[in-house]
Amino acid sequence: MDENLLGIIAGILTSVSMIPQVIKVLKEKNAEDLSWMMILVLISGLSLWVWYGFIKDELPIILSNAFAVLVNIVLLICCIIYKKR
Repeated sequence: MDENLLGIIAGILTSVSMIPQVIKVLKEKNAEDLSWMMILVLISGLSLWVWYGFIKDELPIILSNAFAVLVNIVLLICCIIYKKR
């Protein structure tokens, strides 16, 4: 298998991995079981991957991780809105 294809498939899978969680939170309007700290750490790590992608000039790394950052920011916003106080 071509290494670029492998990287693209891996990037797609990791980028969309949190979408089912976002859908569930939006449907149920409940984020009690989510850890906002985990989401912040994940966003930080993904953001560093985007930076690394820019340094290495690797578009698949940049795009997949930037998309994942956006998905997780949406999840963090849902966590803030739907957490019971």
